Amino acid sequence: MLTSISLRRLTHLMLLSILTVILVSACNTTNDTSITSYKQPVEDCRIVQHVMGSTCIPRNPQRVVTLRQDTLANSLALGIRPIAAAYVPGFPLPRYLQGKVDQVESVGGLNSPDIEKILRLKPDLIISSSGLKGIYKQLSYIAPTVVLNIPFPPPTWKEQLEELATVLGKQEVNKQLMDEYWQRVENLKQALGNRLKTVEVSIANTSSEYGIWSYGEKHFSGSVLQDISLQRPKSQRRDIFYIENISKEKIFDIDGDVLFFVSWEREDDKKTLEKLKQSPLWSQLEVFQKNKVYFVGGHWHSSDIFAINAILDDLEKYLVNTP
Repeated sequence: MLTSISLRRLTHLMLLSILTVILVSACNTTNDTSITSYKQPVEDCRIVQHVMGSTCIPRNPQRVVTLRQDTLANSLALGIRPIAAAYVPGFPLPRYLQGKVDQVESVGGLNSPDIEKILRLKPDLIISSSGLKGIYKQLSYIAPTVVLNIPFPPPTWKEQLEELATVLGKQEVNKQLMDEYWQRVENLKQALGNRLKTVEVSIANTSSEYGIWSYGEKHFSGSVLQDISLQRPKSQRRDIFYIENISKEKIFDIDGDVLFFVSWEREDDKKTLEKLKQSPLWSQLEVFQKNKVYFVGGHWHSSDIFAINAILDDLEKYLVNTP
């Protein structure tokens, strides 16, 4: 039989063991605990369906965090100014966004946003994307989180803008933006006239990592050319996003009557482009010999409405107003 002293000692040891387990567990707890213990209250909200289910989001969100740069830009166009966003790591801010996002904080890169910083910002709405499904639970503990459906290849730029407008309750603003877009398209059609049937417009790019590639009809910029009814070189008349890994020996695939060549701002990419321009094959392109190569910014690569309008600006500048 256990004596009273032994019983007290056994009870003491058991309590000590339990306390030790609690302390160890507390020490091993990651930042997820602080995140799961924080929950932004939502009183006046509306249900929004998205790829991860349904979420009740504020009717008039004031502290929005977006985890894609194009979502940031589209939010601004729709009349919502996010407090923070994830940006493309290693790339300077596109020129067409400069001056528009000065007060928007960075929460890291597209693939690895800083969850702790998002928590400290106390957002009332987080707009994520399907590429970040793995952290959806953590984000949804911080604030109501909507996951936009943007796989690869992504939806059209029109679909992306429409989905975001639906999430933000800005369908009327979206309609106005689209009406303005179609009016600009019609104006370009009228200005180009019969040239629409004869001028082949090529879009290409190069970078230090991926060499030369061109843009198919499914790409955002390609769809703009389709809306205007501009012709494309034979190699780009395909319902695909990119035509990748074009060797220098096949550089003639990017030839056309006009070539819009996307030029990045990174130093390595600038050097890669300069090497390409020094290649004897480059000088053999008919479009180069006709002096119809136009070096344009990264907006030809992007999907937000500001970028799309910047593409229309270039088309008007180089196809209509340039002799």
